[in-house]
Amino acid sequence: MIYGTGIDIVELERIEKLIERQERFVDRILTESEEITYRQLSAKRKIEYVAGRFAAKEAYAKAVGTGIGEHLAFTDIEIGIDEKGKPLIVRPSTYQAHVSISHSRDYAVASVILEKQTESS
Repeated sequence: MIYGTGIDIVELERIEKLIERQERFVDRILTESEEITYRQLSAKRKIEYVAGRFAAKEAYAKAVGTGIGEHLAFTDIEIGIDEKGKPLIVRPSTYQAHVSISHSRDYAVASVILEKQTESS
């Protein structure tokens, strides 16, 4: 049963400026595990990576219904990849999550669909 859906889009230029201007921006968005991957990327890929994770976490928060804030922080949500490179929600694992992240020259977009197991499933 679908529990919630969320979508978010972010401008890569906005993320690039935030990374440049706010020293701790990346620390507030990425988990420790995500930061390990981030540090291994080229400058251009770093912007796309953070923008994609930012959009996916915002989309997840919208699907849950709380948004990012008092009850859910960016670092409470971890986006990983499976063996084929498909994004997935590593934590929290309350719901079955379907995640899609895409980039263009100017934007990153992400969508999340959350499923909740029904008692008869």
